[in-house]
Amino acid sequence: MLKGIDHRLNADVLGALRAMGHGDYVVVVDTNFPADSIARGTVTGRLLRMENLSAAQAVQAILTVLPLDTFVPDFAGRMQVVGEPDTVPEVQAEVQAEVDRAEGMPRALPGIERFAFYDLAKGAYAVIQTGERRFYGCIMLRKGVIGPEV
Repeated sequence: MLKGIDHRLNADVLGALRAMGHGDYVVVVDTNFPADSIARGTVTGRLLRMENLSAAQAVQAILTVLPLDTFVPDFAGRMQVVGEPDTVPEVQAEVQAEVDRAEGMPRALPGIERFAFYDLAKGAYAVIQTGERRFYGCIMLRKGVIGPEV
C-alpha cells in the first residue's frame, strides 16, 4: 500500500498509466472482450487486470491518477450497442458519472462502433480487463497533461 494511491490500482496498471504520454490511450474492457489476444498487439504487449472491479470502479480508480485529454473531442469513448448507437446502457452511464466527477463537469463519452472499438483497442497503450460482466462495459481513456504549478 502507498499513501495517496488508490488501493485498487495494482503495480502493473500504475506502471502503464505512468509510462503513457500525452495522447496515448488505454482501453478498459469487460470480461467478454477479447482482451488477451488484442492486448498482445498493444504497446505493453500483455493484458493488465483489475478483475475484482466493475467498469465504473476501475475507471474511478484510474481517473485518480490519469488526466484526460482536454485538447481533443475523443478524450474518451464508449463501445456502442450494436444496432442502437444512441443507447447508453447502465454500465456506461455509471462510467459517464465517474468521468463527469473527475472532470468536474459533464463531458459526454462519444460512441464508438463495436468493430471500430476493437480496431482502436489494437492501437492502445494497454488493455485493462475488469470483472465487469454486463455487456458493453468497454471504455477508452486518452491521457492528457498535468500543467506546471504556478
